[in-house]
Amino acid sequence: MAQQRGAGPRSTAHRPVPRSRSRASAPHAPLSQDPSPDAWDARDAWDAAYRPGDAPPVGTDAALDHARALRDAWLRHGLSTRPADRDRAEAVVTALYAEVGAAPPRFCWVDSPAAAADAVLDKVRPYRPMRLRAATAPARTAHWPVAARIAASLADLRDRLDQRIGRRVSRHSVYGRAARTLAPEDALEWGCGSKDVLGAMLHDSLETSLFDGLRAPLRTALLSAEPGSAPGLTWYGQQDVHWIAHYQLCAGTGLASYPRDDWRRLGRWATLARSAGWWWPHDGLCVMAERPVEVHTEPSPHGVHGQVRPHCSSGPAVRFADGTRLYVLHGTPVPEWAVTGPTVRRIHAEPNVEVRRCAIEHLGWDTYVERAGLDLTATADDPGNPGAELRLYHLPWRVLGELGRVLLVVNGTVEPDGHRRRYGLHVPLNIDDPVAAAGWSYGLSREQYAGLARRT
Repeated sequence: MAQQRGAGPRSTAHRPVPRSRSRASAPHAPLSQDPSPDAWDARDAWDAAYRPGDAPPVGTDAALDHARALRDAWLRHGLSTRPADRDRAEAVVTALYAEVGAAPPRFCWVDSPAAAADAVLDKVRPYRPMRLRAATAPARTAHWPVAARIAASLADLRDRLDQRIGRRVSRHSVYGRAARTLAPEDALEWGCGSKDVLGAMLHDSLETSLFDGLRAPLRTALLSAEPGSAPGLTWYGQQDVHWIAHYQLCAGTGLASYPRDDWRRLGRWATLARSAGWWWPHDGLCVMAERPVEVHTEPSPHGVHGQVRPHCSSGPAVRFADGTRLYVLHGTPVPEWAVTGPTVRRIHAEPNVEVRRCAIEHLGWDTYVERAGLDLTATADDPGNPGAELRLYHLPWRVLGELGRVLLVVNGTVEPDGHRRRYGLHVPLNIDDPVAAAGWSYGLSREQYAGLARRT
């Protein structure tokens, strides 16, 4: 339910990228998704953070530890389920309005982003979102909608900060890929620049975990794409912190220094990201959403910079106080039934291949194979996992959108609860031998896989 509050301030050569040697990094505190605001303020008060003279030398273990600690602190805020600090959020938004010459807005709080459209697009529609097009935009920015003025002001701020930092190498270059895929110590030793390694550790990691991994599926699920039904220009609060953290890291490691006024302006955005969820500025009105009350994640596979992705196998991965929820299995948004009641009939009726794959894995490949009545092609003892059996089945087109086979294997590694999980591997249709299929999944020939002492 929307709640309205009055306005006013309140309180390079082409070198192959090697595989990481998985060097152990310095231990740090486990992530908590419910950080204390007081703990953050005591540890990372914004003005106290502006101490370029105290920065740890770039490229040292101290600089890497500083980046990890900062990344983890911002990730905790990005995943926080605490109630919004409404007074602080409103004070910052009022200051942002003042920066662009706008009067303080009236505030309307909603329990989730899904409720924002109703708060803006009510029956009278006094705050209909405005589209600003180049051909029809007023010549003076003072006549633009307040959302456009705030966006332009932020773009100017970021341009000035970027000039102080300088450019990173392209993330698609060989050094950019190495910085993102190798452990930080390995990337530095391999020849990546300190700025690129620190950027991958913090900016890219937070962008992957929060902006791409959480914000994107939430926006797709909760905000309608119908013309005229969107609540306006969306700011993502706690899930839009990667760029803020990057500028803070550059100041904290001596890579850049900023004018004091720009630092304070950046601090407003940092405070807002630590105080609330999504928000929508309009002339005279600002709609602000509470943070979710429940968020579940898991470490991203192959992530070397602390990346996480949304996942919950027993309920919604994200839930808001008004009951709005998002179901996600291993980073893939799925309908509720895929988590709470996957069946062969529902799986075969699902048009999305990735949803079908997730639902089968959640149901269990062995269970799915039995209930779907897949045709068994062949069986064999697993040379890479003594005592286990390989089972090769024909996979119809309706399952994954292409003909093929599925190889049921027993995991070579014992699960935390002591059992070995059985899972399915999709292999080409022209493979009829289970041992050859297992070898193909590792990029090995049948003979090479048969000679393995044990796989993992």
